[in-house]
Amino acid sequence: MMKSILLLICASGLVSAAVPGFESAAPSPLSTFFVPPARLLWQSESGVANAGSLLRSHAGQAVLKEPQPPCVLAASSGASAGVLLDFGKEIQGYLELFTPMTASKDPVRVRVRFGESATEAMAELGGKQNAQNDHALRDQIVTLPWLGKITVGPSGFRFARIDAVDPAHPAQISQVRAVLQIRDIPYIGSFRCDDNRLNRIWEVGAYTVHLNMQDYLWDGIKRDRLIWLGDMHPEVSTIQAVFGFNEVVPRSLDLTRDITPVTEWMNGISSYSMWWVLIHEDLWMHQGNREYLAAQQGYLTPLLKRLANLVGPDGRERIDGLRFLDWPSSPNQQGVTAGLQGLLVMTLESGARLMTVLGDSETAKICSEAAARGRRVAPDVNGSKSGAALLSLAGMLDARQTAEKVLKAGGPKGVSTFYGFYVLQALAKSGDVETALDFIRTYWGAMLDLGATTFWEDFNLEWTHNVARIDELAPPGKKDVHGDFGAYCYEGFRHSLCHGWASGPTAWLSQNVLGIKPLAPGCKRVRVTPQLGNLKWAEGAYPTPEGPIRVRHERKPDGSVASKIDAPPGITIESPSQP
Repeated sequence: MMKSILLLICASGLVSAAVPGFESAAPSPLSTFFVPPARLLWQSESGVANAGSLLRSHAGQAVLKEPQPPCVLAASSGASAGVLLDFGKEIQGYLELFTPMTASKDPVRVRVRFGESATEAMAELGGKQNAQNDHALRDQIVTLPWLGKITVGPSGFRFARIDAVDPAHPAQISQVRAVLQIRDIPYIGSFRCDDNRLNRIWEVGAYTVHLNMQDYLWDGIKRDRLIWLGDMHPEVSTIQAVFGFNEVVPRSLDLTRDITPVTEWMNGISSYSMWWVLIHEDLWMHQGNREYLAAQQGYLTPLLKRLANLVGPDGRERIDGLRFLDWPSSPNQQGVTAGLQGLLVMTLESGARLMTVLGDSETAKICSEAAARGRRVAPDVNGSKSGAALLSLAGMLDARQTAEKVLKAGGPKGVSTFYGFYVLQALAKSGDVETALDFIRTYWGAMLDLGATTFWEDFNLEWTHNVARIDELAPPGKKDVHGDFGAYCYEGFRHSLCHGWASGPTAWLSQNVLGIKPLAPGCKRVRVTPQLGNLKWAEGAYPTPEGPIRVRHERKPDGSVASKIDAPPGITIESPSQP
């Protein structure tokens, strides 16, 4: 599917332990694909010749005789000479520049700037719009080889600007291509319905996470090329719905466990250690790998005891350290407190189930008793949709009343790309799938309307007024949706436009519209309960260890839903309800 979606040429060339002299070398889990530039978006008014040559088909090899004139960038003392290329889709990887044979072998330098938006690729470092080199260099000067190739990167980007640096040394470039690094794995899961906007959103969420499945599971491919445990929960949910099992998940969970003493919080954030527990139960239910679950017991047991001790005799949580749900929630500390109360209860109940599986009845009892105390307290959410969603999902607030009073208030206003996943889940729990679908169309769909090919670290519908798309240079009188907005740690161009935590609608559509939920470890027993909302039909596949479950749901004239379900042998399907 990757090949058909991206129309790329596979060029994997991995060194393996089978190569003589490299017996200790480890093969990379990543494959390499070459991506040609899709269009020339901009070139400077002077000093550029033959820029169109960069868009023509090339061999991917420096040659003694060029079949067409190379692009020439000749800077002057008063003006730069550069081009801006658009590769058509967000990429994690590198840029390759090829150079022809020239009369002079003097060193020639060019400046390369990557951008997730066109305007980011045009920006200077720092300044009001906050362009940065954090995590990956997106702005650097490189020296070109004579008659050869240079690789620049890595970074997360869609756009690249190339400028000549030295007026005395024009740069000649015969070819440019991007190098996409990604796991070449099949899209086992799928989702289709009668609303193409939702179909596109499912695909973009899947691709957003796919790009972040590097050596480890990152949260962002430009900035935040790190493992963040809380951020992983929506990502893992998407991976389960799209790819099924992938080793990047346990690899990332284990690395963070191994570098974090149980007396500390993962990533320095209390809630992130809780998400580590919840992810493990999700893995257990989807994959049923008892050996892997048992390997967590030495860390899981003291962590759960520590968490249980954070529920006071009065039932109120007394979590120490950084108290955090997501960035947009952070100013509302009352809402954060409410959300942490719900998250702690959910974590302890999950821990009790896991410890029961592992045969540790003592720790299971400690978890259950602490959760029961915590369940008696449901703090006021103070309008926080994130906090309200967690309390609703924990069963500590009435799902329907919470949806009406808090979650639906103001439409998608107050939703974030991260905790929006839990708002959608809480709306589904309340029975209001129509509102959830409208939130997805309006909020995540608005990013697509602005040219997104992956989902962003955060988004606010207020940013959409009089703004330019990310695949164009903002004209006079229009705001730049990338450079002029953002908040907290992601102001301006520091804002990541490919963030795995934003993929929630992909998992949500598979779990709730297709209605697929594992009821026994390893998906041995699965409930299929379609919730079409205002859709006429939906179909798709959901990965399991036994093979994909395939479903199609159609609304009949009387409003009921007819379902066709094809499950692999060894999986028991509960009869779907007929809403």
